[in-house]
Amino acid sequence: MSDSSRSMDETVRDERRIVLLLSTPRVAPGVLTRDAWTALSGARHVWAAPDEPQAEAVAEAGLEVVTRDRSDVPSLARDLVTAAATGTAVWIGSADGDPGLNEAIATEVSRLPEPPDVEVLVGSYDLPGARLLDVVAVMDRLRSPGGCPWDARQTHESLVPYLLEEAHEAIEALESGDTDHMREELGDLLLQIAFHARVAEEHPSAPFDIDDVAGGLVEKLVRRHPHVFADVDARTPDAVEANWETIKAAEKEHRRHPLEGVPVSLPALARAEKYVSRLERSDRADLLDLAESAGGLGSELLALVRRARASGVDAEGSLRETLRQLAEASEGQARRD
Repeated sequence: MSDSSRSMDETVRDERRIVLLLSTPRVAPGVLTRDAWTALSGARHVWAAPDEPQAEAVAEAGLEVVTRDRSDVPSLARDLVTAAATGTAVWIGSADGDPGLNEAIATEVSRLPEPPDVEVLVGSYDLPGARLLDVVAVMDRLRSPGGCPWDARQTHESLVPYLLEEAHEAIEALESGDTDHMREELGDLLLQIAFHARVAEEHPSAPFDIDDVAGGLVEKLVRRHPHVFADVDARTPDAVEANWETIKAAEKEHRRHPLEGVPVSLPALARAEKYVSRLERSDRADLLDLAESAGGLGSELLALVRRARASGVDAEGSLRETLRQLAEASEGQARRD
């Protein structure tokens, strides 16, 4: 260690201060900022609760960490203030934020004529998407022994109605323009994905988990966006869509016919839109012509869907909007009556 580094550490040690080191449990223990490691290495006292992962990582780095019981928060605060009288005392915060500790320390230092400085130092931060780790952890807790009996009993098959319901509710929220409603319903839909992935972990012969789901999605997105991740030139939305269809066609070469893979559970109107799209892209519009020539209300509806697609109109969405307006008009009439 250089003389300047030794001098800095000694200065930190001699300072009368308390450092409350906070870090996110969603980042691996030991991944801390430079300021955090500087505070730890220069502290005269480093304390933490027993079995705290961050403290274990600090100890593995060669620093002495004293474990302290935090069940009696006022006593812990009092001891930290006392320890700070002889030099910097660092408390490695627990994952739950140590409820009440800040307030208890404030009470203690307010009684002193020359109190130590108190600093809250954030040693690591959540990355975007970090709360998804919490979703996985909560779902695992619910599904594991000692969790929720109802959640533990569910299967892929039993969850299908909820997935369908939540998808419809999410669509309704997105079309409403109410951002609070959107956030809630997208959360419910996310729950279904996490739930199915957690159930899949228990498959006896072909298990997979949420990382497999996410990994497959990432690979697909990268593969289908070569204009972003590779050297393909697609500078307009139309060029991107054309390239997308070419890639998907190559991925689906095993299809026996153009309509294979369209879910039969789709509402009839949405399913018709898929059929029209698939057949037109496959140069099989003759099958659509044949279906329309058969006559009857179904043929007329199919022709209407085909006309809507040619005009760039989402037939399913357009009908939903009309029905929403109709429901609002009915509700308004009922209030007036």
